[in-house]
Amino acid sequence: MLRAAGVGVGDEVVVPAFGNVEVAEAVTLAGALPVFADIDPQTYCLDPHAVEAATSARTAAVVVVHRFGRHADIGQLHALGQRHGLLILEQGESEAPYDEIAQRRERAAYLDAKLKGVRTPDGGDGHTYQQYVVRVPGNGRPDRDAFARAVRAKGVECRVPVKTPVHRLPEFRRYVSLPQTELAADETLALPVDASLTKREMQRIVSACNALGGLLQPAF
Repeated sequence: MLRAAGVGVGDEVVVPAFGNVEVAEAVTLAGALPVFADIDPQTYCLDPHAVEAATSARTAAVVVVHRFGRHADIGQLHALGQRHGLLILEQGESEAPYDEIAQRRERAAYLDAKLKGVRTPDGGDGHTYQQYVVRVPGNGRPDRDAFARAVRAKGVECRVPVKTPVHRLPEFRRYVSLPQTELAADETLALPVDASLTKREMQRIVSACNALGGLLQPAF
């Protein structure tokens, strides 16, 4: 899409660093330079204000990636594109059947109501819960990683959704301030929310997580 739009050598394309490296790689393959902008801490998608701050006279496009079942503020981003003459491209997630999404939402609502000691996701408008991503605050030590190990030890599968932001990778290393991206990479953890989960399995997730609330207490 970038090449078809005439994006190439000498152009810059604003992309998120929180997520998959393939987006930045696609920009590079088109001959352009990926420029990283920070995310909105609620949606984990590009923050329109951060995108505007990252634009320059060489910016030709913005690649917006919808994340975890939440959509970016595409209205603001399109308005930004119109103001600056930028191409706004979207990378979506595979759509699940309606019944499956409804079941994920039910399980997410259960977790929202029962989980203690972690920050549950902001449901927002139309959240499809492709992933149920909580925040485990760090308090100056790797609480998220310790929390994940302990939860797995209790038989609950969980995963770190973004282990390394793209701007930290050697091939794309940039000295850029992305505080929300950095924080999200250090704190986020995806818990199971599959439509196939039984009530007993949901209770096990809650029990395993809530038993570890002590990890989240401030260090004195």
